[in-house]
Amino acid sequence: MLRALQAARSLVSKGTRSRRLIIHTFGVCSAATMATVAEAKTATVKPGPVKLALCQILCGEDKKKNIETARSAVEGACANGAELVILPECWNSPYDTSAFPVYCEPIPSSAADLTEELNPSTSFLVNIAKDKKIWLIGGSIPEKDQDGNVYNTCIVVNPDGEIVTKHRKVHLFDIDVPGKITFKESDTLSPGNSSTTFKTPYGTIGVAICYDIRFPELSMLMRSQGASLLVFPGAFNMTTGPAHWELLQRARAVDNQCFVAAVSPARNPESSYQAWGHSTVVSPWGKVLATTEHQPATVYAEVNLSDVEEVRQGIPVSKQKRGDLYALNG
Repeated sequence: MLRALQAARSLVSKGTRSRRLIIHTFGVCSAATMATVAEAKTATVKPGPVKLALCQILCGEDKKKNIETARSAVEGACANGAELVILPECWNSPYDTSAFPVYCEPIPSSAADLTEELNPSTSFLVNIAKDKKIWLIGGSIPEKDQDGNVYNTCIVVNPDGEIVTKHRKVHLFDIDVPGKITFKESDTLSPGNSSTTFKTPYGTIGVAICYDIRFPELSMLMRSQGASLLVFPGAFNMTTGPAHWELLQRARAVDNQCFVAAVSPARNPESSYQAWGHSTVVSPWGKVLATTEHQPATVYAEVNLSDVEEVRQGIPVSKQKRGDLYALNG
């Protein structure tokens, strides 16, 4: 694996195919691309709080070790009563464009098609969710499709061990901040082209990945599909993290009157990419409910997703939009 990673670092950058995200406007969607709206078998809202666990784990170059680190974190969260567990972005791989094609694996649509050999990371997620009877938002891993495209992908697994939905990162992290950081995910990744929400007994949850949080239209779309919690596995860095990580979470929470949970890897001093850490849960009022620093940690928060209704009724912005002046268009 390490030799392959070293070889991959010399790959020539590849371009990405042109794709389009169609934004729903007031319940109407273009036929060109439908948003992903996955519905679990048990969709009735369960009154009362759900205990979240955000697993901020250390990720390195040993894929098997990364899986075992994630396993230990999930088991620890379950031992502390967590019902919805969330992993960070790229938890099975270094966050490096040359690593994505090396650490990627296929992700089948059904858990029945998994094998430990071909799908070790996804198999782990499915098996531990089923064993612990939890909802598991599996952060993200590099995914390779049948055409050889590589995506930054999050899967969601329910307590029955079923893959409920899959989100491919829509907005690729291509930035150049002079003198600070240059990164171009599109060198080796392809973008997804759909939004993702899914229903749970606690309420509807939306999932997007890291750079997706900078695009408010995507969060607005998930809110329009009923989301009361927006989850962002992400790996902001030492330039963008201090400036924007918490700011963007609070902005998306207030914009959409939703809870927001953002989960980062822990900062690895041996990594070429230094993650900011600071996994955080924010209320619909924009208040930070729980957070941490940059070391390995698990952040816990009990949230009642039905609380969003009080905020939305008190400040009814969704009913006060001026459709005669503006609208979201695909």
